[in-house]
Amino acid sequence: MAKATMMAVRVHEFGGPEVLTYEEVPRPEPGPGDVLVRVRAACLNPPDWYARTGFATIPESMRPVMPLPFTPGSDVSGVVAGVGPGVTGLREGDEVFGLVRFPELGNGGKGYAEYTTSPVSHLARKPAALDHVQAAGVPMAGLTAYQFLFDHVRLEPGRTVLVNGAAGGVGHFLVQLAKTRDARVVAVASGRHEGFLRGLGADEFVDYTTTRVQEVVRDVDHVFDTVGGPDGHRFLPVVRRGGTISPVFFGDYHTERAAELGITFPGGQVRSDGAQMAELARLADAGSLRVGVDGVYALADAAKAHDRAERGHIQGKIVLRVAED
Repeated sequence: MAKATMMAVRVHEFGGPEVLTYEEVPRPEPGPGDVLVRVRAACLNPPDWYARTGFATIPESMRPVMPLPFTPGSDVSGVVAGVGPGVTGLREGDEVFGLVRFPELGNGGKGYAEYTTSPVSHLARKPAALDHVQAAGVPMAGLTAYQFLFDHVRLEPGRTVLVNGAAGGVGHFLVQLAKTRDARVVAVASGRHEGFLRGLGADEFVDYTTTRVQEVVRDVDHVFDTVGGPDGHRFLPVVRRGGTISPVFFGDYHTERAAELGITFPGGQVRSDGAQMAELARLADAGSLRVGVDGVYALADAAKAHDRAERGHIQGKIVLRVAED
């Protein structure tokens, strides 16, 4: 008989990384349309630490309600350990990965655990080219990049794209996915990431620590700003008239001036999508998508992983290894 409990990381009170508690909890069971996943690796994403703090950076009157206790994590890679009623297309033993139940709150992915459940429609078969640690780094960041490029902007071949924060999780996928449309890619990051980004296909590199991007780049069709902040408007002179700026994080873009220049701001909230995960898997197996992994931590060390994430300047993704491949 399968063990009825498992180890997981849970949050019982809001606060810093120290509130992440590694403990024994009941193992979930898959409902209709769900599969049970034996998690091999899970990935950290900004919404994990926003939720851990109780969304402390959002004005209190606007904060989402996050019921306690909860298990963070929406990005998982693992093996199907059971299927619920009505599930087709996957069976026990299949290796899968996906962004689980996002952007749901309270009933989210619960990926920081030995087992989790997921709607079958949120998963795809893991690419053979990636191990579970690498595959866990794809879902949220990869889907964010994919949906910004191809759902919101509808990138046409041969355009010029600038990615700010290009070495980060979303940024390094934006660089690679834009190259699948033969885009000319300008990558903006600190100098230590230049080799990494040129290796991913960046055509031009700007070190923001030594160079003001608005002084050296012009006539960009599309800017993807994964950093945001009060200085976002510095990209206005970079973009051609009628171009776009897509903020992945909130920023001040002087929207009235942007309107005068015909600059628009396409974007939206990332969402779970198994079919798009399958396309990302296809690109990984074709050698067109690599995963940068900044660091790997044991599930029991989730607090250390969050502490590293909050220090920033990450190259790729931070991953929790839940079980060996």
